[in-house]
Amino acid sequence: MIRKAFLSALGLVAASTANADWALNMPKGVTELSKETYDLHMMVFWWCVAIGIVVFGVMIYSLFAHRKSKGVEPAKFSHSTFAEVTWTAIPCVILLIMAVPAAETMIKAEDSRNPDLSIVVTGYQWKWHYRYQDEDIAFYSSLARPSLEARLPNSGVDVYSVENYLLEVDNPVVVPKGAKVRLLLTSNDVIHSWWVPELAIKKDAVPGIVNETWFQAEEVGTYRGQCTELCGKDHGYMPVVVEVVEPDAYRAWIDTRQDGDTKFASAQ
Repeated sequence: MIRKAFLSALGLVAASTANADWALNMPKGVTELSKETYDLHMMVFWWCVAIGIVVFGVMIYSLFAHRKSKGVEPAKFSHSTFAEVTWTAIPCVILLIMAVPAAETMIKAEDSRNPDLSIVVTGYQWKWHYRYQDEDIAFYSSLARPSLEARLPNSGVDVYSVENYLLEVDNPVVVPKGAKVRLLLTSNDVIHSWWVPELAIKKDAVPGIVNETWFQAEEVGTYRGQCTELCGKDHGYMPVVVEVVEPDAYRAWIDTRQDGDTKFASAQ
């Protein structure tokens, strides 16, 4: 029985390993801000590693070098002013070293002035609505049909056979490479959160409030994210997909969408 349970657990681990991309660190991303965020993360990480090595190194050395079996007598002093000043000053210097670049990046992340295009993002239970302020374009973005069908109970569909399961939509956001894109986020019902790791964006969409953020993608590609605020029973089924394309391809997409919107309006 134990052997059977062990083999079952091993099979689950193997299946998850074969069907998921494992990552041991945050992505560098495709924007200047995402790369700066990654660099800050790594700087703090290595400071923590260095501090851990020093602190635990001193502790381990003290345990062995001053153990009772060697006949070491404990010190008689009650405190050391030098030690107190040292262990206060050094952490302050380290915090300042980390705080300055972090503050610069945070200020830059909030500077959404002079965008090349602005998109109003509205969260719904359970989909996204996008409206391009500078163009006559608006559409809903919902979970793609293959994922929608596969997630149903007794669907008979192997979810591992569905490409980008729960991370694909019917209408992705399309933006041009190199353009500064401002996002104005709000919600129609409950709190949602718009998150795309490669863009280094995670911003809440709150009813009655407009939150603002921006990104400027430097590489063409498709970047996926999800709603990261627990917004109801279908919270896990409202992914975010952003397609970054060349400026000419973006212009062609704009023309296609506007023609489609015009034909749809005349048909109504």
